[in-house]
Amino acid sequence: MVTKQVEGSAKDEADVTRADSLAREIFTDIANKWALLIIEAVGERTLRFTELRGEVEGISHKMLTQNLRLLERNGLVERTVYPTVPPRVEYRLTEPGRALRATVDAMCDWTHRYLGAIETARHRFDAT
Repeated sequence: MVTKQVEGSAKDEADVTRADSLAREIFTDIANKWALLIIEAVGERTLRFTELRGEVEGISHKMLTQNLRLLERNGLVERTVYPTVPPRVEYRLTEPGRALRATVDAMCDWTHRYLGAIETARHRFDAT
């Protein structure tokens, strides 16, 4: 995995419109359907890998692993490994992860609120 070196001002690094900003790299990592669904699924709980996979319908083992690693790398998910046989691994949101979850919850609320209007717009668009 390539990691961008931080250069320039903090303002430049926080600008998601700049192709070379750290903010855009972070945004790319978290703004995908699986990462958002994982954040929503974990919520305030601590879940094992298999529990989390059961919560996020349709996600493959590989996609769950990749996204958990990205979320952990960005400090949004904490992974705890217990020295048992087989090893027990649990995941929970960190403080920044819980803060992001508030935004994900708002997106879910928005989706519920406007689902009918979006569906109508899609039908109208597809009919033309």
